[in-house]
Amino acid sequence: MDWPRGMAGRLCYGGDYNPEQWPESVWHEDMALMREAGVTLATVGVFSWALLEPAEGEYDFGWLDRVLDLLHDSGIAAALATPTASPPPWFTLAHPAGLPVDAAGTRLTHGSRDTYCPSSPEYRAAALRIATALGSRYAGHPAVAMWHVHNEYGTTCHCDVTAAAFRDWLRRRHGFLDALNAAWTTSFWSQHYTDWAQIMPPRATQYLHNPALALDFKRFTSDELLACFVSQRDALRAIDPSVPITTNFVLGGWVPVSHWDWAPEVDFVSIDHYPGSSAPLAAEEETAFAADLARGWAGGRPWLLMETAPNLIYEPGRMAVKEPGRMARLALSYVARGSRGSLYFQWRAPAGGAELYHSAMVPHAGADSRVFRESAALGAVHRELGPALFDGAVVASAAILWDDEAWWASQAPAFPSSSLDYLAAVRSVHGALWRAGVTCDVARPGADLSGYRLVLVPSLYLVSDEAAAALRSYAEAGGTVVVWYFSGIADPAPRVRLGGHPGAWRDLLGVRVEEWLPLAPDASVSLSSGGTGRLWSERVRLAGASAVDSYADGVLAGLPAVTRNAVGAGAAYYVSTSLEDPGRFLASVCAAAGVAPVVADLPAGVEAVRRVNPDALVIINHTAADQPVPSAGVVPAGGHLVVPAGPP
Repeated sequence: MDWPRGMAGRLCYGGDYNPEQWPESVWHEDMALMREAGVTLATVGVFSWALLEPAEGEYDFGWLDRVLDLLHDSGIAAALATPTASPPPWFTLAHPAGLPVDAAGTRLTHGSRDTYCPSSPEYRAAALRIATALGSRYAGHPAVAMWHVHNEYGTTCHCDVTAAAFRDWLRRRHGFLDALNAAWTTSFWSQHYTDWAQIMPPRATQYLHNPALALDFKRFTSDELLACFVSQRDALRAIDPSVPITTNFVLGGWVPVSHWDWAPEVDFVSIDHYPGSSAPLAAEEETAFAADLARGWAGGRPWLLMETAPNLIYEPGRMAVKEPGRMARLALSYVARGSRGSLYFQWRAPAGGAELYHSAMVPHAGADSRVFRESAALGAVHRELGPALFDGAVVASAAILWDDEAWWASQAPAFPSSSLDYLAAVRSVHGALWRAGVTCDVARPGADLSGYRLVLVPSLYLVSDEAAAALRSYAEAGGTVVVWYFSGIADPAPRVRLGGHPGAWRDLLGVRVEEWLPLAPDASVSLSSGGTGRLWSERVRLAGASAVDSYADGVLAGLPAVTRNAVGAGAAYYVSTSLEDPGRFLASVCAAAGVAPVVADLPAGVEAVRRVNPDALVIINHTAADQPVPSAGVVPAGGHLVVPAGPP
């Protein structure tokens, strides 16, 4: 079972519903408003552990019984959640060892969410107990279309129980202390371990942690959290194997989850995504990247936008309002790129609590509001969309490599520049393709790349020998590769690959980088092409490649900045700086590789995505003016389709 029961042939629309925050009189109003808004799926129970189990082993399901019955009677399916992301206060007092300890050694307590230790036997037992009780109670309930296990896995703990579990994990990974000492370079700073008991999580220390220990701890935490998920999943599946099970992946630098490893463990991938900038087209670029990444994690299977904000964009320091129509356009961008619907956090804005000003489909102003009217209009659009957007594959002839572990490794302190930002580097490349109208997939290093004409590798600091060889084989077979600065530097340990950068791909690229020259935040370098580089520059020596662009000023004047190397039947480019405008360079590379935009000559701010089997072309106008779009099979050749501004 790989999709919510009863949702075949229609898109999911709705979001998190928290009826426990309201008197029952409001529930009936909610049902009427959900029907008016076209809600098809409501997530319930995410943070309701304290009400479902008010005392250890004692349950009160009466209120949830009534909510699920109301949803079913209203024709609305339920994504029933296990509430294990927020243990109740009684758990704190009964099982203090089940609470997390931060890196400074402080044991946290209840009062927020995510107050649990993933390695704690007490927490795991309590989580499994409530999940099993819910599964047993609601097996066969007609409203339950899927299980939503936990919420945004990402909690880290540094307690003694975690330390013991970490050591066991290290034994399985490295086998022997000698192997661990070699991988971690523990000869540095007298860190050589002679007993497993000497190894601790990366707790607060005097100066810098060993980056290898910190990276392994992230890997360990991902595996521990996955074990928590699998425990609940297996219990629920044993009770009723017909109900699909997922958990909501969340993208963020704080998230210690290897999504490529987790994706095969869920029946379908679901993500939470909150764009972080309201600048023109910024949220649109972020949305396209998140959707393409989710589609990559899903590996061609259905995926679902589980959470986003209806009417707000959360910028640093303020909650920016989405202008009229932006909610719908962003929602349809997710759908165009593979999501089978759009769900929001949350249905009704709460009157109190820590997130009382979080956005909602029914805001504090109530149903007589622009936000609710736009929510209802979007629900109608979801109903009208045809089946071509349910199963048709997204067409992409280019791919970007993405790796969570490389991201974690690149977050280590004491790097040559504190401005190095893996996510920003990837988004810069993806955004340039988006603006050019080119759809791309996101792939894991080492994956089969034979279906792509072009593969882009932005700042992939850490890479295995196997993944490095796979990229070379792809180029030799006729593919085009573009590798950016600070890629292929370290192996998975992570230990620096010696002999010159980028160590993993020197031969592929035909270059040898002798020296890095990081730039000041406000500095730039001029290129002979007329372009500008920022953030980073390098002393590049040609070793078979030819220069495509060169540094035009400073100590690197005349030296290669961008290179091209012929590799078998393909080509490999190297970019040694952060191009201020990567679009011009990528346009020439795409043309050489035979990668074309979905629709040629699209106006700026107009998005196009093609789906096949069945065929569909989705065009979304993100601008404030009507836009003429060239025919490209939409209307007779030579004609134009005018895509109006405003809500679709």
